[in-house]
Amino acid sequence: MSTPTSRRHLLKGAGLAAAATTLAAPAIAQSAPKVRWRLTSSYPKSLDTIYGSAVLLAKYVGEATDGQFRIDVFAPGELVPGLQAFDAVQNGTVEVAQTALYYYIGKNPAFAPFTTLPFGLNARMQTSWLYHGGGLELQNAFLAKYNVIGFAGGNTGAQMGGWFRKEIKTVADIKGLKMRIPGIAGQVLSRLGLVPQNLAGGDIYPALEKGTIDAAEFVGPVDDEKLGFVRVAPYYYYPGWWEGGPTIHFIAGNKAWDALPKPYKAAFEAASAYANADMLAKYDAGNPAALRRLVAQGAQLRPFPTEVMDAAYKENTALMAEISAQNADFKTIYDSMLNFRNESYLWWQVGEYPYDGYMIRARSRT
Repeated sequence: MSTPTSRRHLLKGAGLAAAATTLAAPAIAQSAPKVRWRLTSSYPKSLDTIYGSAVLLAKYVGEATDGQFRIDVFAPGELVPGLQAFDAVQNGTVEVAQTALYYYIGKNPAFAPFTTLPFGLNARMQTSWLYHGGGLELQNAFLAKYNVIGFAGGNTGAQMGGWFRKEIKTVADIKGLKMRIPGIAGQVLSRLGLVPQNLAGGDIYPALEKGTIDAAEFVGPVDDEKLGFVRVAPYYYYPGWWEGGPTIHFIAGNKAWDALPKPYKAAFEAASAYANADMLAKYDAGNPAALRRLVAQGAQLRPFPTEVMDAAYKENTALMAEISAQNADFKTIYDSMLNFRNESYLWWQVGEYPYDGYMIRARSRT
């Protein structure tokens, strides 16, 4: 049986607890506000490896914040066209986009290296340069001029050289071809007589089918199989020397990013880093089987002739020098990337390449 004194202590304790709860609730709400972002992607939902990394980002951000920070993902055309994703972030139409920065070299060629450059970095080098070679610092200093910030959100690994209606045996066979190929690679090939076209992923097949273009590159077996290119252009070339390891980015507006609580920023950065690693792993896991299926459907694998590779390398070297002479931003970024590539190959020629080369030969003998 409680006494009046004990009851007073109990009521006093309950009152303090209630007061603490009343005070704590607003504090918790303030520290974990509800935030809702819209993400527009440059890639159609059918490309579930690339588009799927945006869905993965949203999933982990939501789970890490107990649903308080929600990101809704939209395919091209649902909010804005695929190649207007960057502009939509810049003008505040959406808070974040999933895109490839080299789509926007019309604004400034210095966008390109953060995705990839012809004869540039392979996937591991690209990630290493961004995270530990000063790439991200250069990237976000550059992107700040456009009031956005970027996060590596995926890598496809080395890509294929694309689908052609006819065989490419010499440099002369390239002249006059209309090919879907974005970025600076299109400029390199234009110096060899090709006519480059920049089309979003979902627009490539209709153009190839109708003959509006003669050739197209996109990513590699996993995505190319989904897009059905083998049905309209049988010659499948490799390697995609213009995309040795391209990074896909999440681009956020500075105003929206700066307004996020620190824990939400940490959740976003961690989720984007996971998506960055997961995309490459998923492509590496899926490409072998997809390549077998494409060959079974009639794809004719062809290596680019050495003559073509050498001509492209020569023109690319000249083009990089020309752009660097005209654009200080590009020169700073390109020099950093080039130095990192050359230094990295000191290790690759000793460790990675001899091992892989031997294993490829050994496997073929067993």
